[in-house]
Amino acid sequence: MKLLHINASPRGEKSNTERIAGAFVSSLREHHDHVRVDVVDLYNHDLPAIAGDNIEAKYTLMVGRPISKDHAESWAQIERAIEHFLSADAYLLATPMWNFSIPYALKYYIDCIVQPGYVFRYNELGQAVPMVHGKKMIVASSRGGDYSPGSPMNAFDFQEPYLRAIFGFIGITDVEFITAQPMDITPELREEAVAVAVDQAVRLASRPDWAVVTADRLRVNPLGLKPQPLVAEEEEATPAP
Repeated sequence: MKLLHINASPRGEKSNTERIAGAFVSSLREHHDHVRVDVVDLYNHDLPAIAGDNIEAKYTLMVGRPISKDHAESWAQIERAIEHFLSADAYLLATPMWNFSIPYALKYYIDCIVQPGYVFRYNELGQAVPMVHGKKMIVASSRGGDYSPGSPMNAFDFQEPYLRAIFGFIGITDVEFITAQPMDITPELREEAVAVAVDQAVRLASRPDWAVVTADRLRVNPLGLKPQPLVAEEEEATPAP
């Protein structure tokens, strides 16, 4: 099984979120020796631009037309990012909460990989259809305050709902959160929150069923898939009888 560890914290070894993610990876390797871990550090990783040729290519795909030759070379960078994401069987997303949501680097990464025809498509009724099947995700998160359900700050939690929505939109609905909170009240509360989250991460990774690639996870995902126009250009050019 291949785990893609996506690190959205810029603090490196000082990151509390990475302490949790690191505990998960260590436990996973200890209990499942067939696991391979690939790391993407979003603050030390060159992502393709979502502007210029690539934004034009994106909107070309959105209306169901093929990408022009002028945009193909630039768009290939987006395709490589998508293919790398899809090559994993499972995901470990390490992200702190920033301003009630996610860091800008993670939003940029999501904007790169969530493209029509690759991870979702539109059917003939214009409805979005997910294309990423049988994958699971762990989200390791830390928050300065307490945003847990029932707390006064819960209404300000746009991190978990957004991540569940965007990854669910492309088909990843098996998502579990490991959250350390509150982190910025007192040092004692911070260490207690991290300890609880680390324990949860270790126990989750040690489960015998977690790293098993099920039959559903072996379904073909759209690696190398090229988006097809809803109506081919030659068909548009042919007048109706």
